[in-house]
This record gives sequence, C-alpha cells and structure tokens, in this order.
Amino acid sequence: MKTMRLILLLFVATAMTATAQKLKSGPQVLTFFSDVDDTEQPYGLYLPKNYDENKKYPLVVMLHGAGSNHRLSLRRVFGKSNANGENDVEATRYFPEWKDVEYIVASPYVRGTMGYQGVAEKDVYDVLADVKSRFSIDEDRIYLTGLSMGGGGTLWIGLTRPDIWAALFPVCPAPPKGTDELAPNALNLPMFFHHGDQDAAVPVTVSRDWTKRLKEIGVNVSYTEYPGVNHNSWENAYKDEAVFEWFGKFKRNKFPDRVLFNSKNYKYSSAYWVHFDQLTPGTLATIDAKFTAPNQLEIKTTNLTAFTLQLKGHPKFNAAQALQVTINGKKVKTSAAETVSFTEQQGKWAATKYELPATAKKPGAEGPIGAVFSQRHVYVYGTAGNPSEAELKLRSEIATQAANWSFYRNAFLGRIMVFPRVMSDKEVRPSDLKDANLVLFGTKETNTVIEKYSDRLPLQLNAASANDFGLLYVFPIDGHYVAVSSGLTWWTGAQPGALPFLPPALLALNQFKDYILFKGTTGGVISEGYFDQNWKLPAEANQAMKASGAVTVK
Repeated sequence: MKTMRLILLLFVATAMTATAQKLKSGPQVLTFFSDVDDTEQPYGLYLPKNYDENKKYPLVVMLHGAGSNHRLSLRRVFGKSNANGENDVEATRYFPEWKDVEYIVASPYVRGTMGYQGVAEKDVYDVLADVKSRFSIDEDRIYLTGLSMGGGGTLWIGLTRPDIWAALFPVCPAPPKGTDELAPNALNLPMFFHHGDQDAAVPVTVSRDWTKRLKEIGVNVSYTEYPGVNHNSWENAYKDEAVFEWFGKFKRNKFPDRVLFNSKNYKYSSAYWVHFDQLTPGTLATIDAKFTAPNQLEIKTTNLTAFTLQLKGHPKFNAAQALQVTINGKKVKTSAAETVSFTEQQGKWAATKYELPATAKKPGAEGPIGAVFSQRHVYVYGTAGNPSEAELKLRSEIATQAANWSFYRNAFLGRIMVFPRVMSDKEVRPSDLKDANLVLFGTKETNTVIEKYSDRLPLQLNAASANDFGLLYVFPIDGHYVAVSSGLTWWTGAQPGALPFLPPALLALNQFKDYILFKGTTGGVISEGYFDQNWKLPAEANQAMKASGAVTVK
C-alpha cells in the first residue's frame, strides 16, 4: 500500500512538473474550469524565463479595469500601454516584449466588466488556486494590484481576506459599496495608492481619503498623486515595472502582534490567528486582538459573540506558560492551549467553544439573496397548474430574462460572460438538486420543485396575489441555497446605475437582504430584511407580511 501511494505521489508530481515545463516563458493565456457555469475561463499569465520548479516564486495577481480584459491588464502591469494610434481591441491581439522579472503574474478575465464581487470574486480565487496547482508559489509573497474597477477589486478582495496577501497596490481605485468598513483589516498589509489629480472617472478624493484613514489606523501606506493626469494614472504607476520592485520589499506576516478585523459575513470569518465563530450576518462585527507582552492578550469586540484564537506558531505564545486574556476590559480565565475559544453569554465572556446549532446561520448558509448567484446556480420555471401555451412561454421567458447575464450593454462594457442554465421543473436533475443553488420561479401551485420543498420553506405567496405583489427570499436546503421568486419579478421597476456594470435584473440583487415583499414595484416595499440567526422571520416582518394578505407565513 505504501509503495502504491509513493508511486501515485510521484506520478502527480511528475504531471505537475511536466505541465509547467510544457509552457513557454513570457506572456500567454491559460484557462481554468469554472463550476459556476461549466465553462473554461481564461486568464493571462506571465512565466519568468528559466522557470525552475524547484524554486518558490512570488506571484502578482493583476485585476483589470472596466471595459478591459486579462490580456490588456497583463500588458498594463508591465508598463505597456497601447502604441500610438492603437485602440484597446488592437492592443489585445498581441503581447509586446518586456523586461523579464522573477515573478509569476496572473491576470484574471473575470467574465468582463462586472466588478469584483460574486462570480467575479470567485473567479479570482479560482485563478489563484489554478496557478498554485501548476507552479511553485511562495505563499508568503502573493501580491494584489489593479486599476480603476480592478483597483476597487484590489481593496475589496484584499481586505475581506487580508491574510492571503503580502501587499496591495491599488491604482485609481473604484471600490464597491461597503469596502470602507473594512479599512481596519489593512493593519498588517502594506499599501501603495496611485491617482491622477484630474481623474474625471474616479475622483482623486477616493485615494486621498483612503490614505488618510489608513494612516490614522496605523497602516504602512504610501500615496503618489500625479498632477495633471486624468483616468490613466496606471501609465505612471506601472511605468518601468516599478510595481515589482515595490512588492519585493514585503513578505506576508502570518503572525502579527495585533489583528484588526471587521466582517459582516461568515464567508469572511478569519484573519491571521483570529477566527469569528458567531456573528450576525449583515451586521458589522469587529475585533481588536493584540499581544501586549508574551502570553498576554488584550481583546476588544463589537457585535461578536464567539471567536477562536489559533496561537500555534506565534512568536509571542508559549504553551508552557500561563496565558492571560482580557476581553473588553475584563480578565477571562483560560488554558495556554494552542487553540483557545471564547463565547459571550449574558454579557460575560468564558473560555468555551461555541457550536453552531444545526438550524443556525453558518458559512455557506447565511444569505443574503445575492449569495445564491455567486456560485453554481440554475434557473427553474414551473410547468404545473395546467398552463396555456402562452402562459408557459411567459414563464420560460421570465426565467430566461433573469439568467441573461450576457446581454450586450454597450461598446465599452460589452457582455458579462456568465452562462447559467435555464430549465423547466420537469428538467431538473438529481445532480442539480445536489450541486447547484436553485432559483425557483412561481409558487407551489405552478412549480413542482417549490412544491417539493414547500413543507420546509418559510414563506408562500398566495396565488391570488401574484399579479400585484412580488416575493423574493433565500433559504438554505440540503447544503445549498434556494431563492424563491413569486409573483412580480424582483427587477420590476429596477433602474440601471450610472455605470451599469450589471444588467437591471442582476444589479437589483445586490440591494436585497434575505427577503423582500413588495407591491407594484420594488420601490413599494412592504417588508424586507434578514431572517434571524435560526432562519426565522422576525416578529415585525411576520406581522407585516400577514397583514398584507398576500403571504402565508409558517
């Protein structure tokens, strides 16, 4: 048995080495398989000359801006702008020569222009995983940079999971809503902002304000502002491959003395040696944990009721000595274990491990509605209720419209290259129920999949109200999410944003919490909010929905 295992390990290692050796050095395009929609997704890659699989290489992940792509962003990070008179389409067709660097560089495509949350965010991490599976990467020298929309993505992705990265290099960043709440997470991340003072697309005040805030927190942050430069500051920031020289100054600090970490979701629950065990999804939880001396910890929290400290390997922790812990000004008795957990009960902290109840919100089962669409999901319309041919066609068209991520927006924004499947309730396969989130249209009278789960679902739009009301909610079932859309569609009355990265049906999803009941349009909200920690409807929402006469609440 041991011999067989050794042979298998040697085979895998040989296969990985062979894969790397087959690739030429320099810029190129690779793909990874995405389980979001069962497609091959491209990303740009730079492989140094004389790549040696026996060495560990630093990795730079480069995020492109709006209207751009993986090929252009790979050029940009090496300081290669378009040639005189050349447009982006022409520049995309080839890679110019540039100076070799001892870095591997990956530039995700992330479906085009859709920001860096949801599916796009998942793609970034899928690219990271694919590169690490193919090449020898130094885990302590992984860096993140991007420009404009990609600069905003650098802030969002870098600050939601700060312990992955060694340093961030945002250029004229346009961060998504909510990123500013994560600024404290940058405490142990060196950052370098760049912006033109005449930027007409992303105001220069964005970088100025971020730099000021980060300095107040104590972050190692630098900022260069370019006089007279519009929304093309990347030409200055990446000139002469300077970004690689700056990144080369830093390695990841896996065990900082102090950790500041903010999060609203279990999806982002860990940073360095701190892990959140219980929070309220949708409410910002914070922790400030620091070693004031060897084996002495001072911790402050807000909106956090359980957490774990993983101290093994920290230079200021010694398991052979007593551990002194103070939480919110009060001493808490605990052992000097490598992993210690704390739970708050009735206002008092104790050194106990919190175990999430089976019915509680947890990682992968916390909502909100947008989480359904961030992973593999399928759109299912109903065939039940003996519909006419015209009615059945309308049901299919509604589901198809919701799934149409890739409609053409304009010459600059292009299409979002996400291709989820649309099917009738009769076409749903066991593998769909097992492996995908389900977006279900209709009611239990019109959709047999909703009927299948009706005894487990908390809300039901009454059939007589379907023409006047819209109900949308998320609920976890069998390890996946179900989103139920009954009556009026969730994008009824939705308006595109000033810069419509997403079509109206998708843009609206980012505004929702766990549930919404509306009349007429989504502007006519009757009730919206989050289910409680145990996926129960809050009393006020329960009353409002029942009073509407449109919903049956279980």
